[in-house]
Amino acid sequence: MNERNGSLRATALSRSYAGVRALDGIDLTVHRHEVVGLIGPNGAGKSTFVNLVTGFDRPTAGSVLLDDVDITTWPAHRRVRAGLARTFQHGHTFGALSVQENVEVAALGVGASARTARQRGTELLELVGIAAQARRDAASLSHGDERLLGVARALATSPTFVFLDEPAAGLNEEEIGGFAAAIRLVRDERSAGVVLIDHNVALVLGVCDRIHVLDQGQTLAEGTPDEIRAHPAVAEAYLGVLDVTGIGVS
Repeated sequence: MNERNGSLRATALSRSYAGVRALDGIDLTVHRHEVVGLIGPNGAGKSTFVNLVTGFDRPTAGSVLLDDVDITTWPAHRRVRAGLARTFQHGHTFGALSVQENVEVAALGVGASARTARQRGTELLELVGIAAQARRDAASLSHGDERLLGVARALATSPTFVFLDEPAAGLNEEEIGGFAAAIRLVRDERSAGVVLIDHNVALVLGVCDRIHVLDQGQTLAEGTPDEIRAHPAVAEAYLGVLDVTGIGVS
């Protein structure tokens, strides 16, 4: 398959816990060279979906295909090597290592040489805007910079698809503007598909090509940012939060 036309597809994806359906028959396809937003109220099923697609949980029903290869039963580490990466809501950095070393370790973990790992570290820290922090211990980073380090670490695996799970939490308005630009660079210059999960709806509306909305484990709506902004059921689910204006993400 042409690398520019690759896809990641979840079909009828469902997950039940003790009889409670956390996710109910979700269909979502992401192509390379696009940013897809995944939003919804707390408890909508966003984290469950990410865990199922990235291999940190198994679905009760449904399938996950990467470039038409069924990876539903693959463990997380195999999916990473196949080009599927993610960030985490709670850091997962190596605090005793430097910021640069954190990125290099991620590259080494997928088989990069030491030289390549160093190059990726330098490039990616520049990309996400924290190159000045490269020599600092990761434990000393601010909350916002730790989030950006998580993005750099995910990109160090040279993914074809990357899930960014709440990456903007803790960022101020100026940092969010730079982060939005970094997401576009991942899409446009690194040929990757991006799934952005974030409660900052202004960021999602400003940077995404398409948006998928979950509510109570089911698809509530999907479409372009303009379509989602105007969708009455989405506005109701968010209790009016979609009336916000963009903040530095145009």
